[in-house]
Amino acid sequence: MSTPEFILALREKIGTDPLWLSGVTAVVVRGEDVLLVRRADNGAWTAVTGIIDPGEQPADAATREILEEAGVEAVPERLAMVHVTKPSVYTNGDQAQYLDLVFLFRWYAGEPHPADGENTEARWFPLNALPPMTDDMRTRIDTALAAEPAARFLVGGARSVT
Repeated sequence: MSTPEFILALREKIGTDPLWLSGVTAVVVRGEDVLLVRRADNGAWTAVTGIIDPGEQPADAATREILEEAGVEAVPERLAMVHVTKPSVYTNGDQAQYLDLVFLFRWYAGEPHPADGENTEARWFPLNALPPMTDDMRTRIDTALAAEPAARFLVGGARSVT
């Protein structure tokens, strides 16, 4: 499902005005490989991302998104980063900005495939041979893969580990 029902209901009331939403990025690893999906809307390679449903636990949302988007089962290992994304304007004019929680996951079962219409491809990439992607997405992946014991928070635009 591309746009959750609760967002469609909000959009009926506010139109394309900016929405502040909670999202997740799930960086799934299997050995020395990372799971990436190619977005259907813009062709970009990314980690699995999604919106947290009202009342849903963030790690559960990320687990759900991994299964929905890539057909893979994975187990959350740690919260790696908390940050705010840049504002987004979608092709239909909808505006949104996300509080994004980046999680590191370990693969458990399944082979990746585009399990819904949000992506055209889903596959494993060697960590040393990732496809081109935005600096923001690369930062999310690198932070999840870093051997840091605590989550990284962006403070005033600068990184700090807490």
